[in-house]
Amino acid sequence: TTAITIPEGLAFWQLAPILAEVTRDTEDAIAGALQNPMLAKRFDLPGHTIEGYLFPETYRFAQGVPLEMVISAMIDQYRSVWTDARKTALQASGMSEHEIVTLASIIQTEARQLSEMSRISGVYHNRIRARWLLQADPTVIYALGGHRERLLYAAIDSVADNPYNTYTQPGLPPGPIASPGVMAIDAALWPEDHDY
Repeated sequence: TTAITIPEGLAFWQLAPILAEVTRDTEDAIAGALQNPMLAKRFDLPGHTIEGYLFPETYRFAQGVPLEMVISAMIDQYRSVWTDARKTALQASGMSEHEIVTLASIIQTEARQLSEMSRISGVYHNRIRARWLLQADPTVIYALGGHRERLLYAAIDSVADNPYNTYTQPGLPPGPIASPGVMAIDAALWPEDHDY
């Protein structure tokens, strides 16, 4: 078997080269498959795609394993995170599982230090409650299709109509922008209480 490590905070196009190491599919074929809305339905996920539900972890697979088997293992790992305590916190949050995973993906990609996650979550919860724009840079970077050294206003304006642009579109984006880890999910469920 071959070990592959999926770090927290990767988008589907960043997962493709890692998964290609064991599936022997091309990166383009994997990226296309990961965006297929039928996979979310097949695995009974709350999102439109499986983006955000492929849990970051280290896995071991035999070489040449079918992509669907890899996806299944990653989604099973995601589901195992939802303990009774997290399910109770989800109900108390007033948000759906999809909204929490979406928020967790933003927190994951925004935080530079793990200790910041709960505070960042509190900021976003406060903005959602006040019906302010989230203004989350990582969502705009997702809308732009990848990493930027600096996010300039011209780039933000170039994707003004994109539903993932939280500088121009109200509320949460339509879905996760990356695969959040357990600490980001916990931060989304238990935000720091402050007025930032």
